[in-house]
Amino acid sequence: MFWEGQAISIVGESTPPRNPVGFWCPVLHAHLPFVRHAEHEHFLEEDWLYEAVIETYLPLLRMMDHLSRDRVRFRLTLTLSPPLLAMMQDPLLMKRTERRIDALLRLASKEVRRTATQDKHLLDATIFAEQDLASLKELFVSTYRRDLVTAFSKHRAAGSIEIITCGATHGFLPLMRHTPEAVRAQIQVATTDFRRIFGYLPEGIWLPECGYFEGVETYLAETGLRYSFMESHGVTDSFPPPRFGVLAPIMSTGGIVFFGRDMESSRQVWSSEVGYPGDPEYREFYKDAGWELPLKDLVDFMKPDEPRRPVGLKRHRVTGKVGQHLKEPYVRGRALSRVLEHAAHFADERRRQAARARPAMDRPPLIVSPYDAELFGHWWFEGPQFLEQVFRNLDARNDIIATTPPAYLAQFDECDVASPEMSTWGEKGYASVWLNETNDWIYPHYDAAVRRMIRLADRHPAATGLLGRALNQAARELLLAQSSDWAFIMKTGTMVEYATSRVIGHLKDFSDLAAAIEGQALDERMVRRFEKAWPIFPALDYRVYSSSLH
Repeated sequence: MFWEGQAISIVGESTPPRNPVGFWCPVLHAHLPFVRHAEHEHFLEEDWLYEAVIETYLPLLRMMDHLSRDRVRFRLTLTLSPPLLAMMQDPLLMKRTERRIDALLRLASKEVRRTATQDKHLLDATIFAEQDLASLKELFVSTYRRDLVTAFSKHRAAGSIEIITCGATHGFLPLMRHTPEAVRAQIQVATTDFRRIFGYLPEGIWLPECGYFEGVETYLAETGLRYSFMESHGVTDSFPPPRFGVLAPIMSTGGIVFFGRDMESSRQVWSSEVGYPGDPEYREFYKDAGWELPLKDLVDFMKPDEPRRPVGLKRHRVTGKVGQHLKEPYVRGRALSRVLEHAAHFADERRRQAARARPAMDRPPLIVSPYDAELFGHWWFEGPQFLEQVFRNLDARNDIIATTPPAYLAQFDECDVASPEMSTWGEKGYASVWLNETNDWIYPHYDAAVRRMIRLADRHPAATGLLGRALNQAARELLLAQSSDWAFIMKTGTMVEYATSRVIGHLKDFSDLAAAIEGQALDERMVRRFEKAWPIFPALDYRVYSSSLH
């Protein structure tokens, strides 16, 4: 048994001894809900994936390739959520992603020709956009052969990145705590799917929305998970208070190591108000050719009767707090100059931060900086170049060492033991984004479906054939309904109709399957139709919901 306040040892990978000023642990959380609509040639919400691949995942891989080519040491931790992995491995979606890159290239090329004689002030920015898209297409098609999972895995094999998992469908675990089977399903399905794809079990997990509740450790430990991350107040409000706050990990009384988010380094990057992305020289996110060009030039992206929307061709800079019509053309060289300045500033700030904390600690401080991966490239276009320059700066000085949780624990194997506080990230930090008047209606339906799924699993402990397939599909529909993305979208008020339709649609399909199973009236065509619509979790075993596992 561990007692609160006790320091215990963790066994991890071996690393050479170092005595740096401090450590920096960057964490990128990459996740999207599973969106696949093969029945439609174009489907608006699939754009989420295309944008993320083109604007974030490919630029991040390019960054890693540059660092590896130049033998620059870098370490970062990357969540690849199960729905995102499923989409990355889906041939149809990857082919459609290539189609989107081709469409953007055609548009950019056409705009280069137009701005050479009209709107000449946009010519240089348009040429850069075309060249950048051509580079990304070369990477996606020729270098990576549309296989981003293998591309990331190569950097993991080289020891540069640590890939971790998440909840199966990013389900919000604190609101499932009263049904252990639901929590267990989110964790076990995720780790099983991770092992199927990568060939090994993950050591770490990103709790969806950083949603921690006391006892979640039981489900993590069952699958061999060793560590996770937590919003800063989840650690600082622990009992007893940890000696070093968020500048060292803690071991919860449930036996899992938690790394607390450092707000100082996080805010410096993600805040558009006080952080780097709001700099006037950086590319403006909101001013997009989709709002401005004639509709006849945008036929690859939207139908004439559809509302306008962004398409991904952006050629202006932030400029300042001015109207969109006053935004000035993007100048790549000036933006890169700011990247160098900001990367140097960020690295120096981490040195000062570590130096301030070091005298009161028995080890070098660990600065954990978690971000949504899509911040880098999608929201902040220059973000990948910023990360690259930070790594180059740190490697050149070798005083702040970029690290991952396993590498850090291998070197500093004692953690304060404490009971963390229930916490989430997001507004107010205590689940209000995922439980409020806009989305609270979904949870009674989730709970009823979970209880029904448990009864089905208990009633059929060894189903095979069509019955086994139907039970697996029922579990799949339930998991897809539980994605925290739907509650988040309802709260933010964007794409609410789609989020609502996904929740209702999956719960209805679950109910139809359950009724057919209970009434012994299964239709193979119905099961096959649902399986074809949502090809995710091929190794899913419905018995993960069995109450006998509790």
